[in-house]
Amino acid sequence: MMKMRRRDMMGAALGAPLVLSAAGRAARAQAGRKVIRSVPIGDLRALDPIWTTAYITRNHAYMVWDTLFSLDAQNRPQPQMVGAHEVSGDGLTYTFTLRPGLLWHDDTPVRAADCVASVRRWGMRDGMGRVLMSITDDLSAVDDRTFRLRLKRPVGFVLEALGKIDSNVPFMMPERLASTAPNTQVTEMIGSGPFRFVREEWVPGVKVVYEKFARYVPRDEPASQAAGGKVVKVDRVESIYTPDAATAANGLVAGEFDLLESPAPDLVTMLQRSRGVRVAPNDPLGYQLFTVLNQLHPPFNDVRARRALMGAIKQSDYMNATAGDRTPWRECAALFGCTADEPAQFDTLGWPEQDLAKATELLRASGYDGRPIVVMDPADNAVLHPPALLTAEALRKLGANVDLQAMDWSALVQKRASREPPANGGWNVFTTNATITGISNPLLNTFARHCEAAWFGWPCDQRVGQLTEAWTFEADPAKRTSILKQLEKLHNEIVTLIPLGQYRSVIAHRTELRGVLPGPALFYWNLEKG
Repeated sequence: MMKMRRRDMMGAALGAPLVLSAAGRAARAQAGRKVIRSVPIGDLRALDPIWTTAYITRNHAYMVWDTLFSLDAQNRPQPQMVGAHEVSGDGLTYTFTLRPGLLWHDDTPVRAADCVASVRRWGMRDGMGRVLMSITDDLSAVDDRTFRLRLKRPVGFVLEALGKIDSNVPFMMPERLASTAPNTQVTEMIGSGPFRFVREEWVPGVKVVYEKFARYVPRDEPASQAAGGKVVKVDRVESIYTPDAATAANGLVAGEFDLLESPAPDLVTMLQRSRGVRVAPNDPLGYQLFTVLNQLHPPFNDVRARRALMGAIKQSDYMNATAGDRTPWRECAALFGCTADEPAQFDTLGWPEQDLAKATELLRASGYDGRPIVVMDPADNAVLHPPALLTAEALRKLGANVDLQAMDWSALVQKRASREPPANGGWNVFTTNATITGISNPLLNTFARHCEAAWFGWPCDQRVGQLTEAWTFEADPAKRTSILKQLEKLHNEIVTLIPLGQYRSVIAHRTELRGVLPGPALFYWNLEKG
């Protein structure tokens, strides 16, 4: 039904005379300037990329802030803000020197003290950062451009941590902002990145505007994923929130938009057939879809209820709804993702038998008393809305009383932080996604953390932390692989999250837009228009 409505709307829009939209009027107002108008993955409301892992905020942050290191197209950490670095012979001391000429958007110089404060704040929030800070003996500025990291024990992931490409990314901020408590949002948008945030034009629920930072000094190397020279080739980027997928697609076909960051899966084929439009995968490794369960409150504080829902879910249903036949997808039971040559591993990793009767009995045995189960549905998100409906239906088949609450994605991002009982404004279930790049091992995967380091859902089993630490510091590759499989099996046994499969995402853009950099985020440097 939903597919037919979108396609009907699209056909009607394309067959009618074009009416100049707000985006079209804006184009005339910006005549003579190179402006990219894009439709983002959601409505930007949370601005602090350390406070939230939301990808809309991460993408915003890549515009405004910069990083010490960044991953290139081969996912190798390369210097970004850092000009030179040295590692002592014993592997305990790292000395970093910033590139000359780095400036904040208020035209003050970037200092080593800013970077020290930024790394510390990130290290209190991010899973990988927490591990790095736990083995840090000292982190301090040597002079205005140099700072030093001294470790308690040598490890091999320092540069990978500082170059982390996915949420939470260790973005550098001025010391006064980085001194903000990590659980409090930063609201002042002063970065040193290639674009400035134009606050006076930010209208939540409508648009976000960025302008080229003229005093940004890019590196000399060619751009490569998040690394290399961040050369800005346009004057301005206008990110126009357009929750209706057909309107967004029609705007792209008509030339009112230049780029759709996340086109609706059921409109991909139509966009592929449209003149002047290119549809292509953007992230080389793709995404994992997964369901998050609130483990603080009934019924999912009981592992039997969690395994009941797991046993009622078929990954192929979710993948068909999310990707269908428009983009490649596969089933995978592993919380850290499956490589191309790995099987789905349902049996070896302990996925429960797909038996609705047994799953229904398991939910009953958990003590479920018929209270409403709150499923958060991001109705404005073309990728995550269908899985929410499927999860609600799976729960109903188990005999659960479902309260499906429609909201926009930004509202969900705010609400998921609530630890209140569902009856008092909290929640039980939501579905989200993560890049394979960002979840591929226990150190990177923020969503698989437990206890005091847990992400939303707040699972807590001390064995997870113990195995994660053992994997992190194990030097023998064979032993590491064995620990990883133990950890993946444990995650499925206790149902940290419910993996729903892997898929390749696509973006859609006008053919006159060139220089798109493939990666797990959407990067606007290197883009040329015209």
